Amino acid sequence: MPTLLSVNVSLAREVEIAGRRVMTGIGKRPVPHAVAVKPLGLDGDEQADLSVHGGLPKAVYAYPVEHYPFWQTVRAQAKVSAWDEPLPPGSIGENLTIRGLLEHQVWVGDVLRFPDCELAVSEPRFPCFKFNHAMGFNQATKLMGQNGWCGFYLAVRVAGTLQAGQDFELVPGPREVGIRELFLSRLHRNKL
Repeated sequence: MPTLLSVNVSLAREVEIAGRRVMTGIGKRPVPHAVAVKPLGLDGDEQADLSVHGGLPKAVYAYPVEHYPFWQTVRAQAKVSAWDEPLPPGSIGENLTIRGLLEHQVWVGDVLRFPDCELAVSEPRFPCFKFNHAMGFNQATKLMGQNGWCGFYLAVRVAGTLQAGQDFELVPGPREVGIRELFLSRLHRNKL
């Protein structure tokens, strides 16, 4: 059964990227207690650019922990971290660090049923220049695109609470559009 390993939040803050000041909410940190889930997301969490993150269809972002060793390795290769330096949950910008559910197993309309709330899969996450900054090297967005390791956004179907350590059930939706396929298709279309 898939598991919620960590619930992560952050307030939007200003950072300097390539000589300009921008707002970002990507630096999420784990919360050790239950967190309220409302239609627009988690208590204590903000998105900086609502044109691409947040809103009802993208209230919560989930990312599989199975990809973390890859990111730790490429960050070490890029000399932005030590080889044995762990990447903390929330580093990819995700609200939910999950185990046991990868992008190729998830379809738009599937539902993640937790003990006290339900979240519906809405679309893949598309990384921007802020992801490169968070990872510490300029090829991070390209690597995410090549691997299709995008994670996925969730809309809140039933508000409630989430807490690290909870198991959840994947309830299949119509199974017409896969997250990984949609992600790779949109990337390819935008490059043409």
